[in-house]
Amino acid sequence: MRMESKGKNRSIAFFDAQFRRQVATGELSLNPFEARVLPYLGGSVLELGCGLGNLSIAAAPRGALVRAPAPCGPAFEPPGARPPLAGLNVTASAADLSRYTPPGPFDAVVAIGLFMFFPRELALESLRRAIDAVGEGGVFAANVLIEGTTYMDMFDTENGYYLFGEDTLRRSVATWQLLDDRVETFDAPGTTVKRFSTVIARRPAAARADPIDPTRAPMTDM
Repeated sequence: MRMESKGKNRSIAFFDAQFRRQVATGELSLNPFEARVLPYLGGSVLELGCGLGNLSIAAAPRGALVRAPAPCGPAFEPPGARPPLAGLNVTASAADLSRYTPPGPFDAVVAIGLFMFFPRELALESLRRAIDAVGEGGVFAANVLIEGTTYMDMFDTENGYYLFGEDTLRRSVATWQLLDDRVETFDAPGTTVKRFSTVIARRPAAARADPIDPTRAPMTDM
């Protein structure tokens, strides 16, 4: 899925409209996943898919130097969409995240609610690239929708999406220190549900041996 044009991708259009509603109504507080991740952010931070930019803006005053690429959302748009980023150590930009190669290493890489909006191969490849961008002793934090999710309004079925396995994130950082690892189910419109896997993990400082080696067989959900 090439996340290039707001008008051509249903997922981008869905979240762009949601973000603008939130800005208009002043709903700029951190969501539960962002609040969970914030205490672990410091130094150089990459937030993939920053959306409204709330997490990046919250991390910057804590000493983080944030790079925040996203395919949509008012965070990087002209003044008036939301409070200015001037004075904050946040560099926000538009990017096709399905093909994005992080310019790491970073002290922390965050991807909340992103990878599932790509087809399977791109989703796993993007996850692999994000993990590889974490420096020694750095933190990786990710959150994805998983199998069992029945709320589908935000997915672009034509371009593709992917519901992760329940333990895919955990296995992707199997040799790291797990700081948070949970599966949660939330009610959604109608009788549908959203099922999330969230993992926060620290890369060992002693070695840079990646848990996912791109020279080996591609990662699968098994």
